[in-house]
Amino acid sequence: MRFIRLLGLSALLSFSIAVNGWGQTKPADTYKQLELFSQVFEKIRAQYVEQVNDQELIESALRGMLSSLDPHSSYLTEKEFKAMNDEVRGFAGLGMQVTLEDGLVKVISPIDDTPAFRAGIQPGDFIVTIDGEQVFGLTLEQAVGKLRGPVGTKVKISVKRGQQQPFDLELTRETIIQKTVRYRLESGNIGYIRISEFTENTFSGLTDAIKKLKEESKNQLIGYVLDLRNNPGGLLNQAVLVSDAFLDKGEIVSIKGRDNRDNSRFNAKAGDLSEGLPIVVLINQGSASASEIVAGALQDQQRAVVMGVKSFGKGSVQTILPIAGYGAIRFTTQFYYTPSGRSIQKIGIVPDIVVEQAKIEVISADKSYSESNLRGSLNNPNGQNSDPTNNNQNNTQDTTSQQTPVDYQLQRATDLLKGLVLFKKAK
Repeated sequence: MRFIRLLGLSALLSFSIAVNGWGQTKPADTYKQLELFSQVFEKIRAQYVEQVNDQELIESALRGMLSSLDPHSSYLTEKEFKAMNDEVRGFAGLGMQVTLEDGLVKVISPIDDTPAFRAGIQPGDFIVTIDGEQVFGLTLEQAVGKLRGPVGTKVKISVKRGQQQPFDLELTRETIIQKTVRYRLESGNIGYIRISEFTENTFSGLTDAIKKLKEESKNQLIGYVLDLRNNPGGLLNQAVLVSDAFLDKGEIVSIKGRDNRDNSRFNAKAGDLSEGLPIVVLINQGSASASEIVAGALQDQQRAVVMGVKSFGKGSVQTILPIAGYGAIRFTTQFYYTPSGRSIQKIGIVPDIVVEQAKIEVISADKSYSESNLRGSLNNPNGQNSDPTNNNQNNTQDTTSQQTPVDYQLQRATDLLKGLVLFKKAK
């Protein structure tokens, strides 16, 4: 009876192919391949050394079929599909966006204020074992399932970073409820807005942040820093809305698939929430997908200066298609293009100003070497013969090592905004 149902599935697939087009394959060849699948399935059921579960066998075949297409396509069981939907409401885990690369789990970016973030997990890290079990050979969904678990439980992972030897971390699972927009005033008049991911509430969080920043600065803002570093992406419509918030007109992004009827173009509507103030967008290698759409739109429309390092380079769009009673399939259906028509797939967004993250250290200067130390030097005509900023130079100590580490990329961004304002005033 099961064999008959499988043949029914094969016939259904064949009918679908006949209706939707055969691509590069002839109908006769496709029927032969479907027959091959049926024969292999029956051989395994009848002769494999141990009895196999038919459902697991079919699910494994589906996983293989989809995962062979690209790293972002996969089959989701009913349980996995439910778990993915639960993420919107919060879930118990470590708090990092991951993908599968060369059989290992690769971190795209940690989520702000989560166990992974606090443990120092970085974009590009590879997770090689989970609780002592090798990741190699697992699907992405299986690996993610092992990383998740009840709140308060611990999980031990082994992490490979660059050329370093793998190191172990033990993290405690927490309920991950993402607040995707954070904001604060920098230097009293620069609006800093950090977007960690694009979820259903991101745009409303952004509008609230802009409103609050205007109030806190008493409408004295000189510009905005939009921080998209380590933002792994999310919902396309939210990326479009966030881009539109800073644009008054013009294209935001275009989506193109195999069928021209599925192509679409998104344009900005009138009304710039930032009221034309200069913007610096910060990106890094952990900025992917929807965050690259925003950075690319503002860069191509010359609305913002993009600063940081080259982004992740995910220029594809995935569609999740539920299969009633069975789960869902997630597969790549389209590529997206920035307003200038460029695809950033595998290339990423290249910043207008490349700024690597760096550690700032104070280098002591030779305070005895200046004009005031030269024998016979002339006095200041205004009667001021000492540097007012150096009155306590003999009593000061270097406390750099005791201070909070400086975010060098953010500092460069705020300096640029201040410079733009000064340049504008000077014109």
